Amino acid sequence: MSCHEIEALRLGLMNVLGVGDRHAREHAEKELEGHLEGPIEGLVEADTLSELQRHLDAALVDLEAEVGEMDSDGPEYGYTRGRLLEVRNAERAIQRLAVQSESIVDGLGEAHDTLHETFPVEE
Repeated sequence: MSCHEIEALRLGLMNVLGVGDRHAREHAEKELEGHLEGPIEGLVEADTLSELQRHLDAALVDLEAEVGEMDSDGPEYGYTRGRLLEVRNAERAIQRLAVQSESIVDGLGEAHDTLHETFPVEE
């Protein structure tokens, strides 16, 4: 059993944030061998938060469908449902990161405006 969505999200987030942890990247890539298609591939290749959000949403749809088709008494049901919960948690974390990032950008714009108001430049 494997949580491809989480490993793919880690790789995509490493891309977005510029994290160069070679060991973590190699481990995740090995775990994902043979599974790089659809939303999983999109997560791995994402370069922006909006791409991560879009592919994570698609991965969630696929995972929800997988859970919906499973026998709730089956041996893998609990694990797969747990994966679904963790991917939903990850989706919320990525959303918080996007909101916080936008707030930082807005704050920098306000700081820039304040500096110009405080120290006007004469032309």
